[in-house]
Amino acid sequence: MTTNDEIVREFCGLWASMDVEQMIAFFTDDAVYHNIPMEPAVGREAIATLLNGWAAVLDGIDFQIHQQVSAGKVVMNERTDTMRVNGASVPLPVMGIFELVDGKIRVWRDYFDMGEMTKAFQAASA
Repeated sequence: MTTNDEIVREFCGLWASMDVEQMIAFFTDDAVYHNIPMEPAVGREAIATLLNGWAAVLDGIDFQIHQQVSAGKVVMNERTDTMRVNGASVPLPVMGIFELVDGKIRVWRDYFDMGEMTKAFQAASA
């Protein structure tokens, strides 16, 4: 039986290839994905739209999980997400919280500094 911890690790690994079809299969139909500095994406279709937008501009995102803990339906990880764009690598420290139901992601919240992300993307596109 696959644990919630293993499911989240597998999901995080998929971002390197930006295969949205594979990634979106990890969510429930009514899932909520909230990058805390931004508005949440509610529902699998809205999440797919958001992910497709990122896939159009990013070569991939490498999730380096530094620490991950799980208890019941909740998995939390401290990561560095390194976005690959225009030949540059843009690292971003992130804290993620996942809530799973029946092996699918029902809620995903990521906390990061939007100012740091903006500065990094500006540097990558210069």
